[in-house]
Amino acid sequence: MLVPIEVEQVKEPVMTYRDAFAFGLKQKEKLINETTKRSFENRLKNFTKWVEQTHPNIVGIDEINKKVISHFLSDILERTSPRNRNNYRADLSSIMQVLFDNDIINSNVIKQIPVLKAIPKRNKTYTQDKQEEIFEYLEREDKNLLLFIKFISYNFLRPIEVCRLKVGDIDLKTKTVKFKAKNSPMKTKIIPDLLIKEFPDLSKLNKKDSFFTPEVIGGEWDTALENKRDYYTKRFKRVVKDHFGLGAEYGLYSFRHTYITKLYRHLAKESSPFAAKSKLMLITGHSSMSALEKYLRDIDAELPEDYSHMLESLK
Repeated sequence: MLVPIEVEQVKEPVMTYRDAFAFGLKQKEKLINETTKRSFENRLKNFTKWVEQTHPNIVGIDEINKKVISHFLSDILERTSPRNRNNYRADLSSIMQVLFDNDIINSNVIKQIPVLKAIPKRNKTYTQDKQEEIFEYLEREDKNLLLFIKFISYNFLRPIEVCRLKVGDIDLKTKTVKFKAKNSPMKTKIIPDLLIKEFPDLSKLNKKDSFFTPEVIGGEWDTALENKRDYYTKRFKRVVKDHFGLGAEYGLYSFRHTYITKLYRHLAKESSPFAAKSKLMLITGHSSMSALEKYLRDIDAELPEDYSHMLESLK
């Protein structure tokens, strides 16, 4: 009678958390854009540095448990904000899910950690007088920055979308601009004549060059997209916010809110709210009526008429 021989099972070595994160990021990078990739890289780098400092004995990815991650997220919350803490949670969870899907870890424990309620920081709308003052000031002091702001104001692009623009994205024959929008790979909008008349001669410029650079319209600007946005954000603060004493609630994005509010109220004078929103949606590029309506509520663009007569009737 043959006696079965017990075969000793060899336990596979546990991957280090550094190697695991590198693997997870490599799997993700083909599914995300360059900006998102850098966000993942930065957050993983900060988390890794934190683990080295606070838990120097941790080596394996299996040791990165719920307690460790919760401790890290609490530290982020204490030093920054609920929104930033939630962003870290989302990116780390995304990487951990890749590791779980590839049988590197047994579960994605971050799913057990709740998302915190974060009140978004809102950019306020400029008053008519303040907006006109800023434009007049920039006409004298910084025409490059003024044109950047007019793309936000007249074409309703977001600051980062303006930063992405290349000279070749502008088609003066059709009076259109092509750009990568927030929730779509490529969009096309008309450029109003009010904005076109502000352009310099584009015919001799290289179509592959950045439309905006620190010094001129049309030229090479070899830096990351986030650096371009940060540059114009800081330039606006230095040239405009500091001069006018504006608070943190006023920024480049405020111009988009300001002009969408102006346009909606103008359209609402001539037509029903639904018709006004239908026309506005074509101009702003919102993907749906519900998205536009939420945006208008968030920026207080839609206000009721004077209701004094209703109050009088209650006396």
